[in-house]
Parts: sequence; C-alpha cells; structure tokens
Amino acid sequence: MVATPVGNLRDVTLRALDVLASADIIAAEDTRTTGVLLRHYGIATRPLSLHEHNEAARATQLVALLQEGRSVALVSDAGTPAVSDPGAWLVRAVRDAGLPVVPIPGANAAIAAVSAAGLAAERFLFLGFLPTGANARRELLAAVAHLPVALVIYEAPHRVRDTVTHLGDALDGQRTLVIAREITKKFEAIARMTLAEAPKWFAADPNHVRGEFVLLIDTAPASQAATGDPAIDARRLLTALVAELPPARAARVAAAATGLPRDILYAQAVALKGDRD
Repeated sequence: MVATPVGNLRDVTLRALDVLASADIIAAEDTRTTGVLLRHYGIATRPLSLHEHNEAARATQLVALLQEGRSVALVSDAGTPAVSDPGAWLVRAVRDAGLPVVPIPGANAAIAAVSAAGLAAERFLFLGFLPTGANARRELLAAVAHLPVALVIYEAPHRVRDTVTHLGDALDGQRTLVIAREITKKFEAIARMTLAEAPKWFAADPNHVRGEFVLLIDTAPASQAATGDPAIDARRLLTALVAELPPARAARVAAAATGLPRDILYAQAVALKGDRD
C-alpha cells in the first residue's frame, strides 16, 4: 500500500520510490495519473488499473499473482490508498488469503490540512466524502454535530458550495471552518472563517471553487457546552459508567441514553478507562 503525492511530486518518499521501482505489478486507480509519477522518476513498469468498478475482480487476479510469488504495489491517484480511495477490498482479499499487507506511509491530504489549520479541538473525526443522498447526509451530520471534536471532510469542486451550505444548516454557524484547497499544489490556499461566512467567501471569487478540498470544522464554541450539549452529557455519563463497567458495556448504555454513535462512545470509554488506570 504505497502513499503517493497529493500534488507536489517531490512529496513522494524514498521508500515509496524503491517499492514502486522493484514491484512486479503496480495497481493504480488511474493508470494515466500514476503514469505521470512513474515517468517523472524513471520507473518503466506499466501500471494495471484497479478502481471502484473493477476492484473485486482485480483483487482475485492480484491475489493469484501474489500466491505465485509476484510482488504488487497499490497506489491511488493521490495520497494514501484505501483512505477515501479504492484499496480496502483488495487488502481484505489479500489478508483473507493469508498473505501480508505492508503499508508504505506518506502524503495524506487530511493530515496535511489538519497540521496547518490551527484547530482548537484536540481530536478530529475524519468523515471523508459525505453521502450524496440528502437524508443520509443529514443523518450523518446530526449524529456528529454535538461531538467535542473537529470534523474533517473531503469535497470535490462541483459540490463544495452545496456541501458548505449543508454544513451551515446542520451545525452551529459560528463554528470555525478552515478551507484547505489544492494542498501541496501551485495554487494551494488555506482560508479560515465561520461556517456562516463561507457562502460569501465562495461567491467573492470564482477561483475559490476550483481544486480539491479538505474542509475542517472546528469543535463547537465553548459557550455551547453550557447549553446541554449531548456530547458533554455523554462524557459525564461515560465517566460514571466506566467506573463500574467495562468500556464496551459503558458505551452501549451511553449510546442508548444519548443517541450518539456507539463506536465513538466506545473509543471515549476506552480512553477514560486508560486515564483511570
């Protein structure tokens, strides 16, 4: 699993280049995009396509090649494979076959954006691309709106204005929004504003809607904590439950009482248990 640059070709790691140069097969989300990187670094291997429409069939083929002793490097168009990109199906198939999967870390747009955003939140929740369906999107945002974390979202240029509008409707309009556009590329830009101010920012310049986006919504203002924030109540409840119950049972009770996602509550319960220990 080889991470590749999200824009600037010099962000590839030396280890990634070694792996790509030595791999028998390079599986790529878009062979044309990967071809630019390979040619730039003088790697002659011709990439094989692996994308969302053929991943299941291609996984069977690649597992067979691995069982024959061939080596396979998987890359996406940009960043880390299987993170809002194809790859997870292949990884499961390879692991189910009893074969090793080796991560070659490197560039990731979400992490790069978080590092430059200056968030107040100590933790963030990565949502990737929001669902395209209105109901599914609304339900997801309602589930995470009151969590005491920053939200990190990927978005494409043709949807970004609508997405920001939906975020403003679903979340507190005074929450800070950081818009990271074209990370590591020539026209990289990072802008900071409130969610309520975002539509005006996009309308001010047509260039503001160009490129690939990472949207970061900081945790809710401190004043919200005093108004019965369910996330604050859930943490108090978890703190009490963890003193008496294992984290899994504590999270299950807290989820039933608050309506918040059990997996997130479980992660908080484990952290609270660790603090107590």
